[in-house]
Amino acid sequence: MATVAPSIACSRMYNVGPKVRGLWDDLFAWLSEESGIRLEAIAHAAPAPLSELWARPDLGAAFMCGYPFSLLKADERPVALAAPVSTAPWADGRPLYASHIVAARDAAFDPADLPALRWGWTVRDSQSGYHAPRAFLAGLSRPGTAVKTVGPLLNPNGVVDAIATGRIDVGAIDAYAWQLLEMHEPEALAPLRIIATTAATPVPLLVASRRQPAEMVSALRDTLLRAHHDAQGQGILASLGLSQFAAPDVAAYDSLPKRAQESDRLLAASW
Repeated sequence: MATVAPSIACSRMYNVGPKVRGLWDDLFAWLSEESGIRLEAIAHAAPAPLSELWARPDLGAAFMCGYPFSLLKADERPVALAAPVSTAPWADGRPLYASHIVAARDAAFDPADLPALRWGWTVRDSQSGYHAPRAFLAGLSRPGTAVKTVGPLLNPNGVVDAIATGRIDVGAIDAYAWQLLEMHEPEALAPLRIIATTAATPVPLLVASRRQPAEMVSALRDTLLRAHHDAQGQGILASLGLSQFAAPDVAAYDSLPKRAQESDRLLAASW
């Protein structure tokens, strides 16, 4: 009898360091065991495009940013499995996240200075690394404000490095990525301080390929949604700063393109 290949799992969006990746691998191992679905955790490390990961037909569970998810037609999107609920105050016990606007710890910036500073961005289809800071800055600036920008910096680590080397003055870091770094690699954040935090939006969600069997998708989804009721699952969630996985409100992601269009209207084309 032929051996069925495992589906892949990937935490690329929140692989902020080796220890954290190991914790995600623990989650996927638990998910595989509890659901009965064979999963193989892969890195799909930067700079490999995330779009290639999300399009894989063997995708079993991977984090997907809400903005690119929102741009796909309903019948083209990967299947939503579950959304993480952070224990941090900005999540308010819901599947939300935000972006921290950060600068060097010794920089004397405050929010009033932000429109004139050099901003770093990750990738243009990132809600946390591009669209959230644009919307935040649009709320501080006069319409048509030209902003000095540097990018793509690919991920939060790229923003941290660019601030450390003086390439940028400020940048946005996914608040959940910041939480993971604060919990497990605080030395990476020691040179930085938070100037402000953006409004919360729907958090990146775990998705599976639409080509996966419905019974497999159901098994993975059901297992994730009950993780906080399982003793081992609770421990893994706590190690990742999560209280639970929740059923995602897929319609909530549809507001993200409209927010981006409003930022386009208020900010100059350079941003």
